[in-house]
Amino acid sequence: MSIIRWNPGRTLMNLPDEMDRFFGDFGLDFWNSDSVWNPAVDITEKSDSYEVKAELPGMKKDEIKISREDDVLMISGERKSEQDEKKDNYHRIERRYGKFQRSFYLPKNVKANDIKANYKDGVLTVTIPKSEEAKPKEIAVS
Repeated sequence: MSIIRWNPGRTLMNLPDEMDRFFGDFGLDFWNSDSVWNPAVDITEKSDSYEVKAELPGMKKDEIKISREDDVLMISGERKSEQDEKKDNYHRIERRYGKFQRSFYLPKNVKANDIKANYKDGVLTVTIPKSEEAKPKEIAVS
């Protein structure tokens, strides 16, 4: 058994995450009331491109905005609540609704003007092609 030294700085650094986790169980966003949810995102590097996949279930294409400013890719939108208080009696609501925004720094070795996006089955896929000098090159052995 190893002894772990207590570090008060580390405990304080984890406080925002712990508060989010605590209040998130009640459906509250403690730190930022404007942004209610953050969609899950996977980023993959391929030989000729980078790929960003975001889970956006229940959204339509026109509710999603993708923009690029300098070397930052921004994905934003708003998922509206489907509940109609007059028709249904809700006992538990776990799905998140509201505005979201995710931002990602783009590497310098990409073709920023050739970024493409596809939305299918609730998954947004943004493909960011690499520039020619960034692609791996095979060197022949002589």
